[in-house]
Amino acid sequence: MTKRKAEDISSEVTVMMNGLPGAMGHEISQCCLRRGLAIAPVAMTGPNMPAECEVKEGGKSTKVRLVAPAEHKAALAQAKKDFKNLIVIDFTGPPAVNPNSDIYTSLQVPYVMGTTGGDREKLMKVTKDSGTYALIAPNMCKQIVAFQAMMEKISAEFPGAFGGYKLDITESHQSTKADTSGTAKAMVGSFNGLGVPFGVDQINKIRVPAKQKEFGVPESALDGHAWHTYTLTSDDGSVEFQFKHNVCGRRTYAEGVVDGVMFLAEKIKAGTEKRIFNMIDVLSEGKMV
Repeated sequence: MTKRKAEDISSEVTVMMNGLPGAMGHEISQCCLRRGLAIAPVAMTGPNMPAECEVKEGGKSTKVRLVAPAEHKAALAQAKKDFKNLIVIDFTGPPAVNPNSDIYTSLQVPYVMGTTGGDREKLMKVTKDSGTYALIAPNMCKQIVAFQAMMEKISAEFPGAFGGYKLDITESHQSTKADTSGTAKAMVGSFNGLGVPFGVDQINKIRVPAKQKEFGVPESALDGHAWHTYTLTSDDGSVEFQFKHNVCGRRTYAEGVVDGVMFLAEKIKAGTEKRIFNMIDVLSEGKMV
């Protein structure tokens, strides 16, 4: 996407940031403002949350009214009327994935789902059946997306290449992340294709700060990080392969989310037949800044 085209699209799009007042919601909102996207003055949030929050970035500021679950559908319906090119970004919590997606699809409001967890089969089905445009991905960091794509390709082209090996997956995220990493879960499929028996329930999830520091996470990143280590060991212990990514902070994910919004807005404008996308689609088309 050329810079001129990106600017044209960004000036047309308004984002409803469902995930405020959380840290990721703020990070994405700030990135939206940097990239020229407008933030809707209303957003869906969970119970017992503040009635309002403010997003500030580079001299720009938007006050956002936060509505509780009982008001979600009405608030989104009104926002759809108020903003011609509305796209929802969802970074809420696993229990909200399906209730929220049911609302988005019932109103046919395009959305970017970055929240992991929930019933993913139901999520995909309700989105497909409704014909709603959506970008659904467990990870939005472009380098990690490329790594996932590489592993998927290797597992498809060299099935069973690591037969007889044992796998250990250890992932650490901030203590507020309740569920096991969706990225780690997705990687399990690639390792299975390479001939390694392993279930998502075997992933070692670290959420205790003391153990995270032992794992190597800097204290400054304890409230926002994604450290994953994938270790393959031969049956006799004589050979070891290790893949890892250590991400501190949230900015790289926020930039990927906004890349995804821009990509989805372009697809909507073009009226493409395909309506459900993931971040590998975005990466494959070179649409990431």
